[in-house]
Amino acid sequence: MNTIAKTFAAAALIAVSTFTMAAGKPEVANPKKAVVNLPTADLAIDHYVAVMTAGQSAGVEQLFTADFSQKVQASEDKTNNRSEVISFLKKQKGEQLNCKTSTTIVQESAEYMIAKVTMQFEGFTKTDLVTLVNDGGNWKVSQSINSYQ
Repeated sequence: MNTIAKTFAAAALIAVSTFTMAAGKPEVANPKKAVVNLPTADLAIDHYVAVMTAGQSAGVEQLFTADFSQKVQASEDKTNNRSEVISFLKKQKGEQLNCKTSTTIVQESAEYMIAKVTMQFEGFTKTDLVTLVNDGGNWKVSQSINSYQ
C-alpha cells in the first residue's frame, strides 16, 4: 500500500512540474508558422536567451523590432541589422552554446525593459545589454549591445 501511495505522489509531482514548466514558456500559436506570443517582458527575455544560447529558432522573426540593431564591441566594433541577425540565428538552429547564462533586469517599466544577459564561457565572458519594448501588447527586442571580456 505504501508503494502505491509513493508512486501516485511521484506521478502527481511530475505532472505538476511539467505543467509549471509549460506555463513558463512562450506560447507558440502554430508550430508550422512558428509564431511566438510574447505578452510579457519576462517571456521575451527568456525567449531571447533561448534563441541566443540554445539554438531555438521558433518565432525568431517576431522577437525583434523592425529597426532592431546589434552592436558588437570588440577589437573591431561592428553593427548588425535585423535581417543579418535573424539570418545568422536561423543558421544556428539547434546549436547549444557551452556557457552558463544569467539575466539581470537593470530597469523596467510598462513600455520597456533593459536587461543584462551574461554568458560565461571557458576563458571569456560575453555581456549582452538588451533593450525590449512593448509593441502593441507583444514584447520585442529593439537593441542589443554585446561586449567581451
